[in-house]
Amino acid sequence: MRAKDLTEAIAMQNAVDYGLTAGIHSLDPTEVARWLDEVQAGNAYVNRGITGAIVRRQPFGGWKRSAVGCHAKAGGPNYLMTLGQWEAVEQPAARDIQVRGLSDQVSSVIKKAQSGMEFDEFDRVRRAAESDQRAWETEFGISRDVSDLGVERNVFRYRPVPVTVRLSEGEPMGHLVRMVAGAARVGSTIHISSAIPLPSLLTDAFESGNAAVSVAEVHVESDARWNERAAKGELNTNRVRLIGGSAVDLAEAVKGNPDVAVWSGPVTTSGRVELLIFVQEQSLSITAHRFGNPDPAMAALEV
Repeated sequence: MRAKDLTEAIAMQNAVDYGLTAGIHSLDPTEVARWLDEVQAGNAYVNRGITGAIVRRQPFGGWKRSAVGCHAKAGGPNYLMTLGQWEAVEQPAARDIQVRGLSDQVSSVIKKAQSGMEFDEFDRVRRAAESDQRAWETEFGISRDVSDLGVERNVFRYRPVPVTVRLSEGEPMGHLVRMVAGAARVGSTIHISSAIPLPSLLTDAFESGNAAVSVAEVHVESDARWNERAAKGELNTNRVRLIGGSAVDLAEAVKGNPDVAVWSGPVTTSGRVELLIFVQEQSLSITAHRFGNPDPAMAALEV
């Protein structure tokens, strides 16, 4: 297939329903940087073959229909985390209303939602946000090349992904706020469905010109209506964070659609656990030499 330019080539490459591996051959760092920013694949290769991934050096796993369920890349830092289940470990409230060390966006979400939560809920959300910040600084917000080969850059990074967050009947507002704060930290766009109305200050913030978090839509609806919408194909993301409710009912509503991944475990305060929902992993492998001669442009490429 021939493309008239890089724009058309990327569009053709991304048009397929799958996204396991992809590659580009180019000596222009501007072209490569743009391709790396737009390519929809779990493993992306520059100036080399696109097969033969090596565990740890190039953790393996795809995007779109090249990934099913709540997965993580084989050979990557999160693989074991997805092979079990997580339970929340609760702590006594700290009796402190200060929000420290958080991004302005996350702080704004918590403060605007405070009126809709009991103090214990607020304290739990704050502790979760602090854990999110630590996870962001040490894992999800950085790109790493743990192999450090020099002649070949093998970078592991995370990209934000849209998520639907559903607060089911009987669940506290604090659980939803916790997930909204997580989305704000990552920069993920969320679609919200809640069995109870959200605090007005928080919903007003969603619609402001300088919103702390990107919210595509908000539905206040019963569990029955939620499942009815899902059955009609009205969910607009491939990932759902289900808080309470029935994962079985949701799976039946979407008829076992493999494009829909459902996270339904208890809401925890661990950023290392919960932020995984809002990101997808990507492995980049960039040849940083030309026939044995160092390639400064590829070595210096910011990824």
